[in-house]
Amino acid sequence: MLRDEASAAGRGPGAAWRRLIDLRVGVVPIPLAVAAVGIAGAFVALGKVPADLPMGIAVLATGGFLCAELGARIPGLNRLGLAAILATFLPSWLVYAGALPQPLVKSISDFTDQSNVLYLFIAAVIVGSILGMDRRVLIAGFVKIFVPLITGSLAAFAVGCGVGTALGLGFRHTLFKVVAPIMAGGVGEGAIPLSIGYAQLGGGRQGDLFAEVLPAVMLGSLTAILFAGMLNWAGKRWPSLTGEGRLQPGEADVPLDAPAAGVDAPSPQTAGAAVVLVVTLYLLGALAQRLWGWPGPVVMLALAVLVKLGRLATPDLELGAHANYRFFRACVTYPLLFAIGVAKTPWEKLAAAFNAPTVITIAATVATLVGAGFLVARFVGMYPIEAAIVNATHSGQGGTGDVAILTAADRMALMPFAQIATRIGGAITVTLILIVFARLGAPA
Repeated sequence: MLRDEASAAGRGPGAAWRRLIDLRVGVVPIPLAVAAVGIAGAFVALGKVPADLPMGIAVLATGGFLCAELGARIPGLNRLGLAAILATFLPSWLVYAGALPQPLVKSISDFTDQSNVLYLFIAAVIVGSILGMDRRVLIAGFVKIFVPLITGSLAAFAVGCGVGTALGLGFRHTLFKVVAPIMAGGVGEGAIPLSIGYAQLGGGRQGDLFAEVLPAVMLGSLTAILFAGMLNWAGKRWPSLTGEGRLQPGEADVPLDAPAAGVDAPSPQTAGAAVVLVVTLYLLGALAQRLWGWPGPVVMLALAVLVKLGRLATPDLELGAHANYRFFRACVTYPLLFAIGVAKTPWEKLAAAFNAPTVITIAATVATLVGAGFLVARFVGMYPIEAAIVNATHSGQGGTGDVAILTAADRMALMPFAQIATRIGGAITVTLILIVFARLGAPA
């Protein structure tokens, strides 16, 4: 009887629609993607697209997962992180080419800037991944990561400056305008402070100097994304080199399949409580940055570690935080990359770096940074691929680069260590480079 009813349902007039609604681009059912495009088009025709959360969800989910799906279906290149690359840089090019209507671009840009969705994503990933780590290895991981990071940075500066000088860029230009910006921590925390420092110490207009260093930041991040995709492929080819997102042997997450582990899955109330925990830690970091100038994400990271080590969150709340982390990783990553591509990735700045000496110098710098992390990892008891990926984030475009690089590597659980590489590593780089700049003077 039940079989007959199921068979009839499968042949009924709604069967075709149910099959269609089950077809998805990422998490978006195809009919809803078509509807989202049509609705956005209607608002464009009216002259103004809302910059609110509902429109942001519809447009960014559709655009992000469409770009990611395209990248995932190109044979060969899909193993090199092309989904993350297209989700970030294809919308950037579409804006540059005028293929995206200006009202839609303004809506996405305003939503991205005003909603702080990037930092909410980073906060959810940091807190969820830290609360899912084993306490026994958490601190060891944070201490150990500085070894490949420092070694890789020193080697990258040496190789990058040597290659740029040999190719005729000049030592000072290579150091201050190419290599240093790559490892300075992105745009807001790296390129802008560098350009301000250069202007104050050596003269010149800050805006012009910013335009000179920004292309290296952009192309360095793209190169790091490519290397991250290669490392992900290498991990599948040689499993002994990777912990599949775990930085060191012995590191364990909270049970991801909670019912099978004998623990109740987090309730909606617990997941909601974990969201409040994430937002509270983020706001405490933002307040510390406002009051004392401390990097907000680093403060938030330290607080999350304190919560974990001090057992200030119950196991149930830890599972809730980890469930939120998994949701953001699966459902928000590609929409966020699409938003970053539209709002924060100027294509013309990326294209400005496309001359042979600069491209080769950037590639050599990032390759050395990543390769040194890979080679040093075994000496401190870390997985080579994970250490190399964290080093790659040191050459990324700040928080936006961290998201893209870890997405290409399929290692979003490394976000806490990526933030150390980006924020702390970037701040140290900017400080030391400005000291050297003050002594050597501006490039000719």
